[in-house]
Amino acid sequence: MAEDSLSINTQTVGDSGEIVAFLPGLFGQGRNFTQIAKGLQSEFQSLLVDLPNHGASDWTEDFDYVSQADVVAEHLRSTVASDGPINLVGHSMGGKVAMVLALRHPELVSRLVVVDISPVKRESMEEFEHLLDSLAALDLEELNSRGEADKQLLDPIPENMVRGFLLQSLARTSDGFRWKVNLKLLRESLPTIAGFPDFEDTTYEGPVLWIAGEKSDYIKDEYGSTMRELFPRATLTTINNAGHWVHAEKAEVFTNVLRGFLTGAEARNP
Repeated sequence: MAEDSLSINTQTVGDSGEIVAFLPGLFGQGRNFTQIAKGLQSEFQSLLVDLPNHGASDWTEDFDYVSQADVVAEHLRSTVASDGPINLVGHSMGGKVAMVLALRHPELVSRLVVVDISPVKRESMEEFEHLLDSLAALDLEELNSRGEADKQLLDPIPENMVRGFLLQSLARTSDGFRWKVNLKLLRESLPTIAGFPDFEDTTYEGPVLWIAGEKSDYIKDEYGSTMRELFPRATLTTINNAGHWVHAEKAEVFTNVLRGFLTGAEARNP
C-alpha cells in the first residue's frame, strides 16, 4: 500500500489545551496511553495513535523507521499539527519513530518525550522473537475464545501482564479471531526494528525529555553521547522501580513527570 494512502487510526482524549500525541511501542495500540491521557485531560488534549501494522491502522508491505515517521508526520500535518507544532511522546519502538519524526520534521514537534528507548541498535531481540513466534503459533481457526488463547499462551508466556497486554491485539470478528498486529512483517523486520537510522549533521533543537525505567536496560550511560549529538537539549529522568513498560507500571509517577516537562519543568542532563 502506498504511503500516501495509508490510514492511521487515532483516538482523542480531552477537548482543550495543547496537543500531545502518543506513539506506542511494538505490539502496542494508542489506547494503551488512555490512563495517562485522562490524567493530563485538564491541561492537554491527547491524540492516541495506532502506528502502521498495529491496532486499526493499515498494514504495510515493509518496515523502516523513516517511512513510519513520514506516514505519521503527514497524518499529524493534515490534522492536529495543521495550525502549528505539537508535543510528541513515543515509547520503545514508538519512541524511535518519534525521534526520527522530530529529526526529519522538526517543524511539527514543539517538545519531544522519548520513553525507555535509545537512538542505538539493540543487540538482542530474542525476547521479541519469542513473543512473536508464540503469538503466530496460535491456530486462530480453531480458537473459540480469548480465554482459550490465554491458556494456550500461558506456558510460552507465563507473565500475566505481558500475556494480557499481547492479547489486547486479538480481535474477534464475524469470521473468527484475527490479530490486529502484522506478526509476519514485524517478525521479519526485527533486525530493522532493533536498529536506528543514521543521521549525519542533523539535530532536533527543541526540548527533549528522555525517560528511563530504573529496572530496564534500554537506556545506558554510554548511550548519552549519541542522544546528545542528535538531541542537544535532552534531559534524562529515571523512574524508580519501573521496567521497560514504565508508563504502565508507574502510571501516576509517569504522568506527573510528563506534566512537569510539558509545562516547562526541567530535568537533569544525561
